[in-house]
Amino acid sequence: MRPFKKFSPARLALVSLTTIVVTAFGTAAAYADAAGAPPGTPTATQSAGSPFVGALFPPGSPDHACTGTVISSPAGDLVMTAAHCVSGTVAGWTFAPDWSQGSTPEGVWTVTAAYALRGWRDHGNTQQDVAILKVAPQKINGTWRTLQSVAGAATVGWAPRTGQQIDDIAYNDGAQTAVSCTVPTYWTAGYPSFNCHGYVNGSSGSPWLVWHGNKESVVGVIGGLHQGGCYEYTSYSSRFSWDVQRLIQRAIWSRKGDVLPVAGSDGC
Repeated sequence: MRPFKKFSPARLALVSLTTIVVTAFGTAAAYADAAGAPPGTPTATQSAGSPFVGALFPPGSPDHACTGTVISSPAGDLVMTAAHCVSGTVAGWTFAPDWSQGSTPEGVWTVTAAYALRGWRDHGNTQQDVAILKVAPQKINGTWRTLQSVAGAATVGWAPRTGQQIDDIAYNDGAQTAVSCTVPTYWTAGYPSFNCHGYVNGSSGSPWLVWHGNKESVVGVIGGLHQGGCYEYTSYSSRFSWDVQRLIQRAIWSRKGDVLPVAGSDGC
């Protein structure tokens, strides 16, 4: 899970370059100098949030730990986050979409299962740092409702192209409201990346949102390289491709969830 610290010794060895190198394939590798963020890096601001983006709460804890997003599915019961956020069967975790200052306008939903890609489950492959959570329906005013029918949902797309603008909505640890930042993306060593100050612990799993027609689509979640980043001003995602689409299909059709491993070191 991404740290509060601005930098670490492990990161210092990695970030010796301050220029952006664009390959013939349009992939950019931008490494911020350890002394600070690249010039012009924006700062995340308080956000009104989104009905389908919310805070994830560990079992028995009043404090949120990561961010999740309702994603479109036939049963309306799926939430996407980073795989490093959760472990075990996820029994007892809850999800509160559009959470703000303790208010839960879209309710609190119980997680019943989690699904992750084999590469993450077997050896912590950071290009597969994505998890799909399944939540139980609940009775509201005498009628059984699904999470998606209450909060809405985003679709899931492909990894962003270099320069594509995304909006990331996140719940940092200890914060009473969400923050957001709209920024262009680039690529670092095969990982989608963006620069914006203010993404620390709790922002893991937060969605990289783009508009596709009249729908918002998730094209990444904070995670991947260094479990999201060693610095609060640079964030990463695993690369969304066919493997993420297959994971969603498995979550839709499988009744039994996975047992997820505890995430290892972020390498920072």
